[in-house]
Amino acid sequence: MLRGPPRWVAYGKARHTRWQLCKRVLQPLNRRGLASVTDLKQYPQPGENIHGFTLKRSKHVSELQLTAFHLEHDKTGAEYLHVARDDKNNVFSVGFKTNPPDDTGVPHILEHTTLCGSQKYPVRDPFFKMLPRSLSNFMNAFTSSDHTSYPFATTNQQDFKNLMSVYLDATLHPLLNENDFTQEGWRIGPQNPKAATEGQDESEHDKLVFKGVVYNEMKGQMSDASYLYYIRFQDHIFPDINNSGGDPQKMTDLTYKNLKDFHAKNYHPSNAKLFTYGDMPLADHLQEVGRQLDPFDKIQADKVIKTPINLEQGPLYHTIKGPRDPLVDKDMQYKTSTSWITGDTSNILETFSLGVMSSLLTDGYGSPLYQALIEAGLGPDWSPNTGFDGGGKVGIFSIGLNGVRETDVPKVKETIQSKLQEVHQKGFDKGKVDGILHQLELALKHKTANFGMGLMQRVQPGWFNGVDPFDALAWDDVVIAFKQRFAEKSYLESLLEKYLLNDNTLTFTMEPSDTYGEELSSEEATRLAAKISEVTEQAGGEAEAQKQLAARELELLEDQEKASDQDLSCLPTVHVKDIPREMARKAVRDSKLGDVKVQWREASTNGLTYFRAINALASLPTELRMLIPLFTDSIMRLGTKDKTMEELEDLIKLKTGGIRASYSASPSPMDMKASAEGFSFSGYALDSNVPAMYELLRTIIQETNFDSPEAESKIRQLLQADASGALDAVAGSGHSYARRYAEAGLTPHGLLNEQIGGLTQVQQSGDLANRTAVEGLGDVIAKLKTIQQFAISNSSSFRAALTCGPESVSTNEAALQKFLSGLPASTTTPKEQSPVPKDVFSPTTFFPFPYQVYYSALALPTVSYVHPSGAPLQILSQLLTHKHLHHEIREKGGAYGGGAYARGLSGLFGYYSYRDPNPQNTLKIMRDAGRWARDKDWTDRDLEEAKLSVFQGVDAPESVSQEGMTRFLSGIDEDMEQKKREQLLDVKKEDVRDVAQRYLVEGMGAARIAVLGQKKDWVKESEGWEIKSMKLSKPSESAGASDLSASDLDHA
Repeated sequence: MLRGPPRWVAYGKARHTRWQLCKRVLQPLNRRGLASVTDLKQYPQPGENIHGFTLKRSKHVSELQLTAFHLEHDKTGAEYLHVARDDKNNVFSVGFKTNPPDDTGVPHILEHTTLCGSQKYPVRDPFFKMLPRSLSNFMNAFTSSDHTSYPFATTNQQDFKNLMSVYLDATLHPLLNENDFTQEGWRIGPQNPKAATEGQDESEHDKLVFKGVVYNEMKGQMSDASYLYYIRFQDHIFPDINNSGGDPQKMTDLTYKNLKDFHAKNYHPSNAKLFTYGDMPLADHLQEVGRQLDPFDKIQADKVIKTPINLEQGPLYHTIKGPRDPLVDKDMQYKTSTSWITGDTSNILETFSLGVMSSLLTDGYGSPLYQALIEAGLGPDWSPNTGFDGGGKVGIFSIGLNGVRETDVPKVKETIQSKLQEVHQKGFDKGKVDGILHQLELALKHKTANFGMGLMQRVQPGWFNGVDPFDALAWDDVVIAFKQRFAEKSYLESLLEKYLLNDNTLTFTMEPSDTYGEELSSEEATRLAAKISEVTEQAGGEAEAQKQLAARELELLEDQEKASDQDLSCLPTVHVKDIPREMARKAVRDSKLGDVKVQWREASTNGLTYFRAINALASLPTELRMLIPLFTDSIMRLGTKDKTMEELEDLIKLKTGGIRASYSASPSPMDMKASAEGFSFSGYALDSNVPAMYELLRTIIQETNFDSPEAESKIRQLLQADASGALDAVAGSGHSYARRYAEAGLTPHGLLNEQIGGLTQVQQSGDLANRTAVEGLGDVIAKLKTIQQFAISNSSSFRAALTCGPESVSTNEAALQKFLSGLPASTTTPKEQSPVPKDVFSPTTFFPFPYQVYYSALALPTVSYVHPSGAPLQILSQLLTHKHLHHEIREKGGAYGGGAYARGLSGLFGYYSYRDPNPQNTLKIMRDAGRWARDKDWTDRDLEEAKLSVFQGVDAPESVSQEGMTRFLSGIDEDMEQKKREQLLDVKKEDVRDVAQRYLVEGMGAARIAVLGQKKDWVKESEGWEIKSMKLSKPSESAGASDLSASDLDHA
C-alpha cells in the first residue's frame, strides 16, 4: 500500500542469566491487578542483554501512560523500540530504510512481492492467506517516500506470535519468484489470454496491454490530480528522493534483477527498525525476533538520509501540466504553492513550534492566511502540500491553493508574503495558542482503540531520518519547553522571520491541459509499442513474440490457478474456539429528562464527557435533505450576529475537543425497508467545560446568521471547495461511490446515503458552485434557514447519549437539562411539495470519468438484521472475498482490489473492484460468484477462516467514546448482538450454499450495477447501459441540470 502525502500532523553470561531469573520472578506482575507493564522496576537496566539485544536506555512517559525501551541487536545492529502500555491492542512493525534509486517504484513493488511467499511459508501470497487465519484488527504494509514498513495489531497473544513470524520471514526471506514480480509489478500480455479456449472473439481480447497490480494502482493514483500535484512537487523540491510508489511511465523499466538486488541491499536487519507496543511481555518478543535476526551478520546498510534542495539562491519557479477537472469552473483550474526549507527536524522543540505556527496561520476560517487567500477569493481550498511537513530530516513549509484563476497565480505568492509580514508585525495571539495547547491536552486524555498504531506512525518517519524516538515521545517536555519559549517575547515571530520572511522559495504550479489524458494514453501506447518491438526483435518476429507473451500469460494464470487450492497447512492460525461465545458487555442505562430519552455509559474517561444526540426527522423533502451537508458546513463557517466564526472557533478550541453537526440515517434492524433519519450532534470536553460545549452547540445551530451581507459569498466558497476536491475524492474512493449509487436503487437507506454522500451530492455541489453572481444563491439560503428552524428541539424526537465517569453523572445531568431547556419545545418539518416519481434506477449505470482505471460495484437486496440468513450471508461475503474474488479480480485480473461485502443492518450484499483495468471481466465474475459459491465444496477450514475474518471486526477494540453507540444509533441492543454472535459462530456449510442460491443466484435479477471510469466502445446504451455524465450545468440552468440530478433519486 502506498503511503499518501504526510501531514502535521553482547554481554556476559552472568548478566543474561540475571535477566532470565528476573523475568521468571517478575512475570506475574503483568497480571491484572498487580504491577503495571509500565513499571520500570520489573525490567532490566540499560546495558543488560536480553536474547541477543542490548538495552540502551529506557524512559517512563507519565503523560502518555507508557514506558519506552530502546534496544539494539548485538549481531546486526538492528534498532528496536518497545513501548509498554496497559493496552491489550498490541502492535508490531518491521521497517527498512528504502531510498528509491529511480522512479520505477521498486520499493513499492517489492513491498507487494515480499508478501507473496517466503522460505518458511512457501505458499502463494501468505499475507492475504493470513488475513482470514487471524483475529488481527489491522494488517497492512506501507511504502513511504524513503522507508517501507509492515505493521499489524491484534489483541490475541498467539495471533501476535503467528503474524510476527510471518512478517519477519516474508521481509527477511522472501521467495521473490519472477511470476510474482510480473503479477504485482508489470508485464505485457493479451487482455484475455483464454479468449480462444472460452470461445470468445480473439480479436477483441488478444490485444497486448500493460498489466500488473501495482502498475494499475499507480495509474489510478496518478488520476488523482491532488496526488499528481503533490508527487510532482516532491520531485522538484526533493529530487534526491525519487518516486517510491512508482511512475507508470517509468515502472516498465524495472527488471526482475533490479527487484532482487534492491531487496538484498535494503531488507537486512542492519537496515531495520522494529517496533512493538502494548501489554504483552517484551522478553517474548525479543526471543522470537532475536531468533530470526541471529543468522544474519552486520553489513553496511544504505541509511543515507536525503535532504531537499537548497533554496538560498531562490526564488525558483516551476510549472507543470495536469488534467482539467470537469466538475470545476473551467477558469479555476490552477494549483499553486510557495515553499520554504526550514531546519533540522531532530530539533524537536522547533519542529513542534513550526507545527503550532502552521496551525495558527492556516487552520480555521479565522486564520490569517485563510482570510487573505480563500476568503478573498483567490482560490477555494488549500493545495495538497499546504502546511508544515516535518517527516523528513529537514522540514518543508508550504502554503498554496487549488482552484486558482490563471491571472491570480502570481497574486497568491504576493498575498502570502504580504500577509506573513503583517502577521510578523502584529504577532501571534496568546488565546489562539492556548486553544491549540488545549486540543493537545484533550488528545492525551482521549482514550482511543488504535493508540499504538497511531504512535508507531507518528514516531517512525522521524526515526528513519535521524530523529531520536525518545524525543518524539517526550510530550510534556516539549510542551513545557514550548510554553517557556512562547512566554518570552516574540518566540513564534522569530521563527516566522527566520524561515518564511524571505524569498528563498520554490513556487510550484500545475496548469490545466485539455489534452493531458490523451497525452498519457499516447505515451503509454508508444511505450508499449517500443517494449513489444524489443520482444519481437528477441523472438525473431511479431507472431512469435505474440505467441511467447501469450504463453507466459497462460503460465502465470496456471500458476495462479494452482495457488487457489494450495495446501496452506504450513501457515499458522488461530481458531474459532479462541473466540468467546459470550460477548463482552458494556453496561448502559436509560433515563428521561422530560420527553427526551437519555442513554448513559459510565466508564473511566480521564475526566472527559462525550455527548451524542439525534433529532429525528420525518418525511423530510429531498430538496432539503440534499442541502443538509451544506447546512452543517455553513453553521461552522458563517458566525452569528454577535460573534464572528473566528471568535467561535477560538472558543471551541479553548473549551472542547470539537463539536459537530451532521446527517444521520439508520435502517431498522427489524425491517431493512424502514429507515430513520435526522440530525446528529456530537462533541466532547473536560467535565468542567460541558456547559460551555452545550452553549456552543446551541449557538451554532440556532444563531448562525444566514442573513449577513457576506453569507452568500462564504457559502459559495464552501461549495467551490467541495467541487474543487470532488474529482480527486472520487478517484481515491471510486468503489465506494459506485457502491452507494448501486445501493440507492435497492433500499430507502441506500437512497438516503446516495443523496447525502454520493455522486448525486457531488453533482449538486458542483452545479451550485457554478452559479453566476446574477443567479445568486438566494433560494438555497432560504432553504438553509428553513432547515435551521427544525434542526434541533427539546421534544420526543430528540434523544441523547452521554459517556462519562461516575463522578460526573449528576453535573452532566444538570448541564444537559439546562441545554434542553434552551431549545424549542417542538418543530415542524416541511412536507414534500410534489408527488414523488417512481423508481428511475437503471440496472446498469456507467459514469464517465477521466481516470485511467475503473471502479465497479454490484449490489443485491437481502434480509434485515434479525433475519437468520443474515449470519450466513456475512460468512459468505468473506468466503467469496478470500477464496474467489481476490484471486480472480486482483491476482488474475490485475485490479488493485476487489471483494464481496454484506451490510447486515442495511440488508444488502454486494461486490466491488478498485482501480480495475478490466471491468467487463470483473462484472462477469461478480454475476457468476453466487453459482460458484453454491457449487463449491466448502471445507471446515474454509468456514473456520471466514468466521475468523468476520470476528476481526466484531471483536475489534473499541474506543471508550464508542461504547454503547451501536445501541444508540441503530437500535441493536446487546441481546440482539449476542444472538447474532451465536448465529455467526454456528453457521454451517449448507447454510452458506443455501443463501448463495437464494439471494445471489435467484436474486440476481434485482441487482444494480454502477461503473466509474473512461467510457469505451463496450459501454453502449443499446446493451442496457445508462450513461450518466458528471458535468457542470451551464450558467442559468437549474441545479442538477446534468444527466444526474436530485429528481432521479426521489424514490428507490
